[in-house]
Amino acid sequence: MTDPSDKPLRKTPLHALHVELGAKMVPFAGYDMPVQYKSGILTEHLHTRSQAGLFDVSHMGQGRLVGAGAVDALEALVPADVKGLEPNRQRYALFTNEQGGILDDLMFANFGGHVGVVVNAACKEADFAHLRSHLAKGVTVEEFPDKGLLALQGPKAVTVLDRIVPGVALMKFMDTRQMEWLGVKLGISRSGYTGEDGYEISVPAAKAEALARVLLAEPEVAPICLGARDSLRLESGLCLYGHDIDTTTTPIEAGLLWSIPKHRRNVGGFPGDQIIVRQIASGVERKRVGILPDGKAPAREGSEIVDEAGTKIGIVTSGGFSPSLNRPIAMGYVAKSHSTVGSKIGLMVRGKALPAAVVAMPFVKQNYFRG
Repeated sequence: MTDPSDKPLRKTPLHALHVELGAKMVPFAGYDMPVQYKSGILTEHLHTRSQAGLFDVSHMGQGRLVGAGAVDALEALVPADVKGLEPNRQRYALFTNEQGGILDDLMFANFGGHVGVVVNAACKEADFAHLRSHLAKGVTVEEFPDKGLLALQGPKAVTVLDRIVPGVALMKFMDTRQMEWLGVKLGISRSGYTGEDGYEISVPAAKAEALARVLLAEPEVAPICLGARDSLRLESGLCLYGHDIDTTTTPIEAGLLWSIPKHRRNVGGFPGDQIIVRQIASGVERKRVGILPDGKAPAREGSEIVDEAGTKIGIVTSGGFSPSLNRPIAMGYVAKSHSTVGSKIGLMVRGKALPAAVVAMPFVKQNYFRG
């Protein structure tokens, strides 16, 4: 989860609050970010699954595309359905390159007069440059470095946020709304990256700490850091860019075919479309799978995956302990021949092949509110 660098670390609008609350701070994506509080990752994780956790995700890149050709410009860069997205709705997408590899994954939203985007922190400079280099005349990209981004996640998130911003309970998964809190304009989506119901809240940086303190004052809410965010998304079978997906993986290898609607599979019109469409038709040689190791030893990122004869067939891209299941879990890429659920594999840990099996994902049921 760390990101050593010689460059000075940037700080989010909640940095002082994290320090005040006793967080252990680490470098991540160029920022000084909290990895855990004194209560520990296990406690933070389980609190989010049972109550409501507040995450600082202000390091993410927020922006928008403005202009008459904004929708067309974005649709030409991703294999998602941008044109068909209804107003006040949000969708997951992938920036692909000409080889079918994944440059980044992102969220985009239809706000009527413009298209909002949220991209990963480590990729945001490259992503916004990528957008600008492919824009049609009359379309501009605006970045929002002066905004914070909070994620309130967990089964009690709706109860808490509706007390503070009445009306959010009427939203469904992937709905977006422009709302107000004490005269402050907020951009709210009912979404997140934990597998739980919840919201992401874009707020002016100057008001981010005040909003965070109001939310933390609610009895159901606890502050949660990067460590628990990572274990929550792993349990939910969600990809982490730079680990589970990158320019060497295609959406089909990564099991992200669901993000490509049928009409785009047929007509293409995005970078790498010929390769990706061919893979849809003919299959791939390796696939991202869920892995359940036997025993208590976790297999970390980079661990080799072997078949029963000891031959390397893949690699672990995310792995760790699942607080919800009280056992290790992992995901990674394996040869197609061993990608079916139930396949017996081995995970190389400290020079020994530990027995494991391919399992369906998510490891823990997702609880998005679809209405």
